[in-house]
Amino acid sequence: MSGAWLDEIAWTEDGLVPVIAQDHLSGRILMFAWMNRESLALTEQEGFAVYWSRSRQRLWRKGEESGHRQKVLDIQLDCDADVILIKIEQEGGIACHTGRESCFYRSLKDGEWQAVDPILKDPKTIYK
Repeated sequence: MSGAWLDEIAWTEDGLVPVIAQDHLSGRILMFAWMNRESLALTEQEGFAVYWSRSRQRLWRKGEESGHRQKVLDIQLDCDADVILIKIEQEGGIACHTGRESCFYRSLKDGEWQAVDPILKDPKTIYK
């Protein structure tokens, strides 16, 4: 299979593209991360989300530690070719390392960030 489709992406100077992970059923945004060419190609080939971890400077297969993998059902590119949207099925219903469904669990209320989503599973039991 040709990788020409990867050339159509407007990569950042450091070779990354921002990626939004969205639940394919509810439409809820579950997380934001980065991919490089290799991780995006692997995501397409394997059918599960593979990101580039900027903090670890390595490929990061979502769920490699937690078991909360993301099955990729669709990969979309925005009109400027600089943001990827992946529509996923979130295994275990938890995308966030805090044990919540989504990484976007805080809302600005009265000038403060307040948690508005419950912890579904204690992170201490997820990451042993």
